[in-house]
Amino acid sequence: MSDATGGTRLGEHAVYPGTFDPITLGHLDIIDRARHLFARLTVLVAVNGDKQPASTQLERTARLRRELRADWDNVSVAGWAGLTVEFCREHGAGVIIRGARNRSDLLHEYQLAAMNQAMGVTTLLLPAQPHLAAVSSTIARGLG
Repeated sequence: MSDATGGTRLGEHAVYPGTFDPITLGHLDIIDRARHLFARLTVLVAVNGDKQPASTQLERTARLRRELRADWDNVSVAGWAGLTVEFCREHGAGVIIRGARNRSDLLHEYQLAAMNQAMGVTTLLLPAQPHLAAVSSTIARGLG
């Protein structure tokens, strides 16, 4: 499969989940890179019981939609409160996109990837761009 730029696509549909509280330049970079790899990319604004977001899921979803570039026509945004794997099954996505900024992220994401694989969904880890790796949503929220 090829995309309009002549690059090779990895598949039909992928999902990039996160709390996006707030969305960072690192998130936007992962979205931009992943949208070239798949015919469709759904950015999934998730609920994570381990996190206390500063805004509601609905607010984060609306903010994310405003942040996406108009020409990213193969990217959609959805909210979801269940397991990401369940969303993937219900919407025909075979790949979960995750970003990794550092070794700690990588170890955590590796564990999640193993569980996702056991449930039939592949995880693709995209390393953060070096100039964006130091910024997390927690740090960005603290600066705001």
